[in-house]
Amino acid sequence: MSRERTTVPQVAGAPERGEKLVMITAYDYHQGRLADEAGVDIVLVGDSLAMVVLGHDDTLSVTVDEMLHHVKAVRRGVERALLVADMPYGSFHLGPRDTVANALRFVREGGAQAVKIEGPRPEAVAALVDAEIPVMAHLGLTPQSVHKLGGFKVQGRGEEARRSLLAHASELEAAGAFALVLECVPSELAAEVTEALVIPTIGIGAGPTCDGQVLVVHDLLGFEDRLSPKFVRRYADLGAQAREAIARYAEDVRWGRFPSVEESFDDPSWSSPKVRSIHG
Repeated sequence: MSRERTTVPQVAGAPERGEKLVMITAYDYHQGRLADEAGVDIVLVGDSLAMVVLGHDDTLSVTVDEMLHHVKAVRRGVERALLVADMPYGSFHLGPRDTVANALRFVREGGAQAVKIEGPRPEAVAALVDAEIPVMAHLGLTPQSVHKLGGFKVQGRGEEARRSLLAHASELEAAGAFALVLECVPSELAAEVTEALVIPTIGIGAGPTCDGQVLVVHDLLGFEDRLSPKFVRRYADLGAQAREAIARYAEDVRWGRFPSVEESFDDPSWSSPKVRSIHG
């Protein structure tokens, strides 16, 4: 992708240009800045915030206000990549009016350039597109449906599930989605969906044939160790390095090795009473 600011039309046209899309999550200013400087195409402020930042067991507890707080922070760090805000559970379930009102907050207040919606909801996508809010769709394993699905499981296995997912993908594209995330579906099905659509597919646990890939930054960097999905590749082990660094700091403090003289400040105009008595 170009080093110029990435736009929705650029992302939508990536398959035609033969370009693979790179997407990563971010939840604060520094993560957004690092992702942007590393050259990713899309930064997603994901509702995975609930798990990897706020410590919940699933994504259902995070609110619009909490998401908006982090979208604003990431926006300050992202200058070039396309910034997409995940719409959290409950923010698009009560009809088009509420859906558009919540999405407008992410765009107007948070500075997002698009929103992402989970599940086969073409009516919600159409309402947002009509309000001039670009939408990234999301099928397969949709974490907000964890109770309905019975856990975090691979989706789209079997002929009926395959046909259903293909139909939903076409409906979402027809409704105006500019891209589609495919999560935890068989590689063969992801390839079939990718071939059937004009808009790009972005995979996470969906094999190598998608038009792009996305990972949660905490998984990629090795900060998250509660879950270890098969589809994650860890490019660093910063969690272990961070624990080691903090342990070394704690040991240095307890043994009086930190701070040193070099890490302390002196005031040449001041001397203690004891020093004055010696030299007075």
